[in-house]
Amino acid sequence: MQDAMALKELFEKQKKGNKDENRADDNEEILQFIGFIIGTEEYAIPILNILEIVKPIGYTRVPETPNYVLGVFNLRGNVFPLISLRLKFGLPPEKLNKDMRYLVVRHNDQIAGFYIDRLTEAIRIKQSDIDPVPETLLENNQLIFGIGKREDKLVSILKVEEILKKDF
Repeated sequence: MQDAMALKELFEKQKKGNKDENRADDNEEILQFIGFIIGTEEYAIPILNILEIVKPIGYTRVPETPNYVLGVFNLRGNVFPLISLRLKFGLPPEKLNKDMRYLVVRHNDQIAGFYIDRLTEAIRIKQSDIDPVPETLLENNQLIFGIGKREDKLVSILKVEEILKKDF
């Protein structure tokens, strides 16, 4: 709980700082995300949804859950579900390596770990540089909030609430 409050306070301070820095940009809001790789693509989650980032620890399988729900893990006395974003996105599983991490995320009162291939960086994107998901992709894909445009690449911004929805 303290981590979430600290993150929120940090975000508010940074938001104030951004407004001071960007007076020439009409105080356009800059959104902050944590970027990561799944397979060969870069994704991002709003920084306010991240409670912490940890190296992979042991988890326990839970019967009768979809294949992308790897099980549950114990983090300082609290048990959370562990979701493999690689499997959720239909990619084959990958062997554990030194770059893999758990993103411990929160949406409202739901908390879970997202198992990712590799962290990239903290990303700052102007709100005007985030495009909606193209109509042709919306039909089958409710997981993406929008597409963020960065200098030479695009990053898919995920909806944490949709990934956490139980479809089992």
